[in-house]
Amino acid sequence: MPRRPDTHPRTRAVFELLAGDPGHWWYGYDIARRTGLSSGTLYPLLARLADRSYLETRWESDPPPGRPPRHLYRLTADGARRAAEVARMTPSPSPARVRPILGSAR
Repeated sequence: MPRRPDTHPRTRAVFELLAGDPGHWWYGYDIARRTGLSSGTLYPLLARLADRSYLETRWESDPPPGRPPRHLYRLTADGARRAAEVARMTPSPSPARVRPILGSAR
């Protein structure tokens, strides 16, 4: 039986990170740093998850002067449920895949 796209280890790494703080708005660069995923892998994955209504997205409302607004992401209720389902049905990604960034302001 083919694997569902949202059970891929890269998707699982994103689900695991976002499910750790489901109400928090994450920006893509922070997700990339913490999961080790390249932008060419991460942003299409985030778009697919948003298309499936697993992620809520918005633009940062008040960026600092001189910096454009960031696109922000967080799990929806459906996304949190799916992340929990995926975590129960497949082995966890390597601990090195989801890593904390020390001193990060989040």
